[in-house]
Amino acid sequence: MSGATRAEKEQRGGAGRFKRFLERLSSSEEELHSQELQQEAESTGCTRIASCGDRQIARVTGTLRTVTLRPRAGVPTLEAELFDGSAALDVVWLGRRAIAGIEPGRGLVAWGRIAMNHGRPVMFNPKYELRPLGQE
Repeated sequence: MSGATRAEKEQRGGAGRFKRFLERLSSSEEELHSQELQQEAESTGCTRIASCGDRQIARVTGTLRTVTLRPRAGVPTLEAELFDGSAALDVVWLGRRAIAGIEPGRGLVAWGRIAMNHGRPVMFNPKYELRPLGQE
């Protein structure tokens, strides 16, 4: 690599960093959080929720926004909304009133089959992994 080419690349890299800095200044906190979640999903090899289809087996990651106890047909059901920056996914555990560690703000990796329920993606009784508290 010649010296001129290296200098040109360094100059472009500096301009790119400055552009990213300006974008971060003008972005809202929610947009920044969404970008971070999308980058995390890409780095862990997970599928973006927005690109998941009906009846697809997927591995997704994100942050739990809400956790609700909602009975379905008389059976206790724990429902949580998982957000990965691109879209939200309802995660449903049938027959459970509570699960230790499943709480709003917690990071989670879930894998299983996606179903569509009233136009929203849902994952019933997924296999899951809680992210360490320091990694949110």
